[in-house]
Amino acid sequence: MTKLWEKKKTKLNPAVNGYIISKNLEQDKKLLPYDILASIAHTEMLVKIGVLSRKDGADITNALKNIQKLELEGKFKLKQKDEDCHTAIENFVVKKLGQTGKKIHTGRSRNDQVLVALRLFSKDYLAKIKESVLTLAKTILDFAKQYEFIPMPGYTHTQQAMPSSVGQWAGSFVESLLDDIIAIDAAIKLNDQNPLGSAAGFGTSIPVDRNYTSKLLGFSRTQINSLYCQNSRGKIESFLISALAQVMMTLGKIANDMVLFTSYEFGFFRIDTSLTTGSSIMPQKQNLDIMEVLRANVSVIFANQMLVQNAGHNLVSGYNKDLKITKKALMDSFSLVSSSIAITKLLFEHMEPNEERLNKAFSLGIFATDEANELALKGVPFRDAYKKIGESLGNLKLQDVIKNIRSKKHIGSTGNLQLHAYEERIKNL
Repeated sequence: MTKLWEKKKTKLNPAVNGYIISKNLEQDKKLLPYDILASIAHTEMLVKIGVLSRKDGADITNALKNIQKLELEGKFKLKQKDEDCHTAIENFVVKKLGQTGKKIHTGRSRNDQVLVALRLFSKDYLAKIKESVLTLAKTILDFAKQYEFIPMPGYTHTQQAMPSSVGQWAGSFVESLLDDIIAIDAAIKLNDQNPLGSAAGFGTSIPVDRNYTSKLLGFSRTQINSLYCQNSRGKIESFLISALAQVMMTLGKIANDMVLFTSYEFGFFRIDTSLTTGSSIMPQKQNLDIMEVLRANVSVIFANQMLVQNAGHNLVSGYNKDLKITKKALMDSFSLVSSSIAITKLLFEHMEPNEERLNKAFSLGIFATDEANELALKGVPFRDAYKKIGESLGNLKLQDVIKNIRSKKHIGSTGNLQLHAYEERIKNL
């Protein structure tokens, strides 16, 4: 198989090939279906503007659909000598159709090919991520409703602060995930623009109909400036990863809490043993490794975002090979966030609060602020009430903690979590 840019009189040093081309082409395997869709749209457009005959267009489209079929059957294999999925597709079409197949690349470049394939890939995966975040939010909301009034100590500075509840704790993540969907929606909107037809960044003398391919591919708009199409690579990908990072920040907070709250010293939650791992030396261990790995993977997403931002920030306008690394970072980020959402959903489906441990965990001091507030409601200036309670902490008494959390009625407090409001937000998404 020949590379699209290879010249007969030039022999490429194998070291160059080995250094700039991925060994397993994993990312290109994932992009292949999207490149085929874009190639079919490009072919239909060439027929529309009269550059291809209807017969040539039909032959090329049928060859592309043949690749689709072979790919679904696992029979279309990418090899390193193909360089990328774009080359593999074109070589297949040329081999099948001869001179007609060579017309497929008219009016386009691999630069806009990879851009449009990435946009289509991202469009698909952002929709999937949004749906999975929404499903996770529903799962945690069910958990919050089931255990809404189970008392749970609240913490500041990793020290007991005030009474809280399992419902308040879980509900905080529901609201966080719904806010994350706002970020995902922004990423969806930014990504939803078609770069196909921008060629290598400077347009083409072929009278391509870019709005037509936008319509065929389901983009809401055409990315206008051909040069900006190339300059936006890395810029848009970093924004997409930043939206994914918002989700991971929510999941990371869950992971942090779960690692601490399932430890022997806390024991606030019981986890199905099928989700825990053991030790090679300590027989008693039941480790919540899934949350430790999730916590670490938050940093991986942050690193991917930084990688993509740094890859493109100091480049001259136009395509530069540096941008090659953005593809892997983006696609790996989608995969990592997707699996992290799935494992978190599994966790909430297979855990329950340990009410006995939770009730015993309350210290007398955790009620100090409520005692000070009681004095304030009786007319004592709060600062005086604060001082009085602070000087008599030894006289505090254990309160009925369920009565305590139910008594707090302002919006968002333990007695008025407004969980129904999340249900309304979910319905409107």
